[in-house]
Amino acid sequence: MGHPEPFLVKYVALGNEDCVFSFYREHYLEFYTAIKEAYPDIQIISNCVGSRVRLDHPADLYDFHIYKNSTWVFLNKTMFDNVPRTGPKVFVSEYAVVEEKPGDGGNGNLVASLAEAAFLTGLEKNSDIVQMASYAPLFVNDNDRTWMPDAIVFNSWQQYGTPSYWMQTFFRESSGALIHPITINSSYSQQLAASAVTWQDSKISFLRVKVKSTLAFSS
Repeated sequence: MGHPEPFLVKYVALGNEDCVFSFYREHYLEFYTAIKEAYPDIQIISNCVGSRVRLDHPADLYDFHIYKNSTWVFLNKTMFDNVPRTGPKVFVSEYAVVEEKPGDGGNGNLVASLAEAAFLTGLEKNSDIVQMASYAPLFVNDNDRTWMPDAIVFNSWQQYGTPSYWMQTFFRESSGALIHPITINSSYSQQLAASAVTWQDSKISFLRVKVKSTLAFSS
């Protein structure tokens, strides 16, 4: 893997979108048992989603993928609000707005990044159960686009980040130690998403409020 020396492994995901197969659970348990016996501190990630139905096998986290249009992603920002707080944590390992209608996602645009930002505010609010999240895919060669959109586009002489990339940079910089409750008093509350976080850098305290609206892309 490019590491000549041993390196720390904290997580192991068993499979990728394999829960639909009948053989998955049997094979999963074999790997789970063997890994836990040899490396009890490694956290195991299941492919089976446990947000609606409790998993029928042991896991530290479960994998969650979402590729939908911008409106769906925005409106489902609350999807983890009522997930049980006991059991495995959530790893949203793949999320992105994809183009299900013209202009929705394309090669990566502002519409997609706004919807994804709203979705991330929901993950922020539910960070007690959502342990990790990652955008996917990360890289794409401009001369060989097999999937769209992507976070970073490159060719033989240049590279650039899509709006979704820069949106994630914004969230990284505003990642807060304390998340504050938000109440939106508006007739457009269903079309708005907001979050407020505070954090401290050295001796300076910061407050950042993020607000997004579907009015930019609703039809």
